[in-house]
Amino acid sequence: MSAPLLVIAAGGTGGHMFPAQALAEEMLSRGWRVKLSTDERGARYAGGFPQEVAREVVASATFARGGKLARAVVPLKILAGVASAVLAMRRDRPAAVIGFGGYPSIPAIGAAWLLKLPRLLHEQNGVLGKVNEQFARRVPVVACGTWPTILPAGANGKPVGNPVRQVVQDRAGAPYIPPGDYPLSLTVFGGSQGARILSDVVPEAVCSLPEELRSRLRVSQQARPEDLDRVRYAYESAGVQADVRDFFTDIPARLAECQLAIARAGASSIADISVIGRPAILVPYAAAAADHQTANARALVEAGGAIMIPETKLQPAALAAQIVTILQQPDIAVKMAHSALAAGRPDATTRLAALVESVAENK
Repeated sequence: MSAPLLVIAAGGTGGHMFPAQALAEEMLSRGWRVKLSTDERGARYAGGFPQEVAREVVASATFARGGKLARAVVPLKILAGVASAVLAMRRDRPAAVIGFGGYPSIPAIGAAWLLKLPRLLHEQNGVLGKVNEQFARRVPVVACGTWPTILPAGANGKPVGNPVRQVVQDRAGAPYIPPGDYPLSLTVFGGSQGARILSDVVPEAVCSLPEELRSRLRVSQQARPEDLDRVRYAYESAGVQADVRDFFTDIPARLAECQLAIARAGASSIADISVIGRPAILVPYAAAAADHQTANARALVEAGGAIMIPETKLQPAALAAQIVTILQQPDIAVKMAHSALAAGRPDATTRLAALVESVAENK
């Protein structure tokens, strides 16, 4: 008898793909076969998936992009993707299908619903994304990464946490070196696609820090490709040692080594920060649907592991003051690191895997 098959439907951004990758790693270790169903855009974020994971690129689309003509063919693309997924699932019937949100997950979850296959969703944020919201009442359970999660009437939610990749698990609870009279590391990242506002504000804030602190800082900052040159120039002009790139493949290692992180409040970013246990300044993306990044940040802030600054209040002077508060007061930094670690859910991946197996068994 062949091993059971799990189809993981995900795509769009690292926020969907990173927890999907974590689950894939865990299910492989449990003897399952795993297939990733995504679209061409989502496939670009699948480089970290184990080689044993089969890839299936299916057609999908969103009404949120393109002109009238592009939006007019969206239903046709989605229907084509669902039809393709149905045929694939008839050839190799999955024991379970899980969707992580984003429009690339529509074909596989839609096909699983049509074929009445065991299925569930994982929602990373405190507010359901549009796709998960549409399917929430069509699955027996929505595994919630952030709790509480706002769910539509009739949907069944279960808190499990946000799975983190093995490279993060390998650094879970890494000893925190508090700020002191030696080189200090600051890690700045804005999710898998960068953040313009962090490129606008963070370099100016860092460059305005007291010389005694600024001279000891080593900055790792993620920036959009179009912002790389100006961010690098800002740091170079102030004599700040900085590594500025459009994407870091080793964020877990940089988090483990840093004294402070400045980040967006994406669910995966918060999960990584809390599982490793680092003080953070969080800047929720103001345009996020239903302000879900503020909902994501709330638990870590209330636990004492992070400071939240809304975009409307993110000014260089205000950010610099918070950096100084943390990096020049080791007791505060250590307390924040411990609080962040206590708020983490390092068992989220095993909890989600157990839920997948439970859904598959209760078909």
